[in-house]
Amino acid sequence: MKQTNYHLFDFMDFDPTLQKDEALWKAYAPSKVEEHDGDIVLTIPYQKQLHQEDMAPDTAASQQSYDLIVRAYEPNIVRLFTTMNGDQMAEDDDMLQFSPDIRRLPLSYDGCGNITAANGKTLANIDLSVHPIDHWSDLQPAPQPAPFITFYPDGDPQKGIALSDDHFSPPRYDALPLGFCSVCSEPVATPHNERATISFRCEPDECFAGTGERFRKMDLSGQTFQLKNQDGQGVNNRRCYKNIPFYLSSRMYGCFYHTSDYCKLSLADHSTRSIQFLNDYATLDVFLIGGQTPEEILRSYRMLTGFPPMLPLWSFGIWMSRMTYFSADEVNEICDRLRAEHYPCDVIHLDTGWFRTDWLCEWTFNPERFPDPQGFIRKLADQGFKVSLWQLPYIAAGAEQIGEAKRNHYISQPQSEENTSTGGASNFSALDYAGTIDFTYDRATDWYKNALLKPLLEMGAKCIKTDFGENIHMTHHYHAMPPERLNNLYALLYQRAAYEVTQEVTGDGIVWARAAWAGCQRYPLHWGGDSESSWAGLAGSLKGGLHFGLSGFAFWSHDVPGFHSTPNFMNSPIDPDVYVRWTQFGVFSSHMRYHGSCKREPWHYPGIAPIVRRWWKLRYKLMPYIIGQAEQCTQSGYPMIRALLFHHPHDRQAWHIDDEYYFGTAFLVCPVMNSNNRRDIYLPAPSPQSAASATEEDANTWVNLFTGERLAGGRWYYDVEVPLDQIPVFVRPGTRIPLYLDEVDSTDQMDLSKAVTIEITNDFKGI
Repeated sequence: MKQTNYHLFDFMDFDPTLQKDEALWKAYAPSKVEEHDGDIVLTIPYQKQLHQEDMAPDTAASQQSYDLIVRAYEPNIVRLFTTMNGDQMAEDDDMLQFSPDIRRLPLSYDGCGNITAANGKTLANIDLSVHPIDHWSDLQPAPQPAPFITFYPDGDPQKGIALSDDHFSPPRYDALPLGFCSVCSEPVATPHNERATISFRCEPDECFAGTGERFRKMDLSGQTFQLKNQDGQGVNNRRCYKNIPFYLSSRMYGCFYHTSDYCKLSLADHSTRSIQFLNDYATLDVFLIGGQTPEEILRSYRMLTGFPPMLPLWSFGIWMSRMTYFSADEVNEICDRLRAEHYPCDVIHLDTGWFRTDWLCEWTFNPERFPDPQGFIRKLADQGFKVSLWQLPYIAAGAEQIGEAKRNHYISQPQSEENTSTGGASNFSALDYAGTIDFTYDRATDWYKNALLKPLLEMGAKCIKTDFGENIHMTHHYHAMPPERLNNLYALLYQRAAYEVTQEVTGDGIVWARAAWAGCQRYPLHWGGDSESSWAGLAGSLKGGLHFGLSGFAFWSHDVPGFHSTPNFMNSPIDPDVYVRWTQFGVFSSHMRYHGSCKREPWHYPGIAPIVRRWWKLRYKLMPYIIGQAEQCTQSGYPMIRALLFHHPHDRQAWHIDDEYYFGTAFLVCPVMNSNNRRDIYLPAPSPQSAASATEEDANTWVNLFTGERLAGGRWYYDVEVPLDQIPVFVRPGTRIPLYLDEVDSTDQMDLSKAVTIEITNDFKGI
């Protein structure tokens, strides 16, 4: 559809020709406000609009009324729920997993517009005042009534989040405070409610972040996103493997839209005065989350949707992979060389080539190329290697399980015999994936866990790569919900199944996943998908990781040094400089895996191999720090790699910087992402908290982790030269960093009680 630049068509998705039988309904001021079991229930009348580009009430149509329920929770959460489909508000489902610290706050209404919580805070205000008029002309009609309601989730009267009745003139609207669409679909003549919208006002200088693994600049204002999971096919485009219906505002509040439906989010784009949300299903369930810091807001979001669990020590070591290894002999040769040349490594990953036919996923080792898989895995374990196995959630037409899966409805069912949709097809294989495993069906989930994965885990595999899952067969039937409502949620159901059986069999809860939706942070870990092995791929990956960390996820990784080559996707050689710089980024990431479409082992790049080995050894030296930070992230709102705004939310610069980040609390990392070996570096001024706990000089000082050089904060350093074997990483004076000084080949050889702690003193000369 061509862009029209009008709200009705570009945001509300109306047919620009106005030929479709659909109607827009606009919310008016509440007709009734009642208290009910601690909630405030507002009766909102909706007026049908004439079927035209300019809005005007269709006075021949009777108003329809729907309740808007306002509910409050500690800490600092206001929930808004309304449905035009008869849905019920839930507090426990696949996405929601309330923490015991989430407590209902009874609300009361004073009859004068104020909604007050039991703790005495005013959490909302309904504007009942009559707006003044100085009559001059009847050229334009009077504005239609609207619900003028402002919410204060943390009780701060300076941070009101108001519904937006955003218009140029009464006929020309750019956002609706609340509204929905009714549609008549042939051959049914009775209209049904299909889409619903809610909008909030925003400030001219307001910035936004989050919304999933968004491959965009730090500030997302001025953009509209389709929250519909799909194969991203890279990290530099609009497509998104991991959409999360949550954003963080620089005004220090977060907004979580509790839905799995296809939806749309405009962050000051269709109108710079409004944040707009459109759900393809006519139910709105919105959590407004207040707080003083991003971490506090993200912690409350995790209290609603679940905290990430701690991952095993070995997972923080280095993973070695490529697409793909094809035999036990090939893997053994690589693992033997890793050990002989003392490249520390913990995981060997087998991608698409361990089956009878590459990509034909049957959850069974090729008996010719892997004649003794249990012995093969045992030998690797004796060397300190854990084995990770690739698979996907689709059953191919030629797979040995296809008959059983079809007979028992373990996979999605075509709605007609002629249906040959391959909604799960990969980008790299022409295989016909006949159906998607139906995780909405308990028997199918049990079959996947116990018949497909459990034998592999009992054989000794430690992790399942839950690849794909962004797309499902959209023209098929599923057991519990239509595909349009399942598509986004599918990643969570898929990853939960693999995570649970892995934890049950191995004792370690872990997957290696690509897709995600709200709640998937409970089933780590996730990686950034098929990045290009280039400077653009490196920069795009970091952008995605920073936004992902602002969407509730603690653990995230990426393919070092990028997944695919360019210009020849499978066969162009890797730039050695990109390999080194991406390695440095990987060392200061949650998890570190080498993977891609051709050779990834460092000895294939002899000119840089010694540099790479030093960085690998540093990764293991930092292991006590990494583990300590990871544990902190599972109990807070922090991710492992975090945007500068986490620690500097009131620094305007921080909301626009996407090429620097914190790794944990201590390290400010400035990766080099160009072939010039130069970059600009921004060192923030101290936050009020850090300034209060240090001398004035130390509070505004940064120390280079590798050289000990001391630099002042609160300023830019332009065109800084950074040799290829270095990366700028800075810490604060007085910081204490635990390190593991003994060299090891894997974490199996580590005794973390032997860690030593260094302090960044005036005598510090670098590690």
